[in-house]
Amino acid sequence: MTTRPPAAGAAGGPTRPVAISNRHPRLRLDRRAVARVFATLDAAHAEFAIRRPAFLVGELSVVFLTDAALAQLHAEFLDDPTITDVITFEGESWPGLPAGDGSAGEICVSVDTAARYARENHRDFSTELTLYLVHGWLHLAGYDDLVPAKKRVMRRAEARAMRILDRAGAMPKFSLRS
Repeated sequence: MTTRPPAAGAAGGPTRPVAISNRHPRLRLDRRAVARVFATLDAAHAEFAIRRPAFLVGELSVVFLTDAALAQLHAEFLDDPTITDVITFEGESWPGLPAGDGSAGEICVSVDTAARYARENHRDFSTELTLYLVHGWLHLAGYDDLVPAKKRVMRRAEARAMRILDRAGAMPKFSLRS
């Protein structure tokens, strides 16, 4: 289901469509609240010194998955069958469509990993899952966390993004059915 955030971005500009797929059997979410996360971050993109603003156009796809489903994607596309928290796929323009009418990218998150990490580290589940969304958005923006120096930069950007969402009242609530 493609969702538009409830209002224009925080800077008053247009918002892009966000396709949200909940493939986790126990996750409850508010699609409009999830879309608002990305509208808020998109509006604040200048605060992140983003070098690739092209990722801000086109539809963004977000998929909530189980550990097993995300591990399968990890194996298929990255040749690593282990469980991970977030996988981000960069978008591309679609042939025959005007610039910006393609895909902004796809963020796939493991609900199980977020729940487990939150429980083991005495953290709020909604905050942890939102952090995974932020992490994916930052990857699409060009951030990398594979080397220690870049990982520190990304962690600071994650903290900044979470503060922006909190100040904007854009932190979604997630829950798991029993």
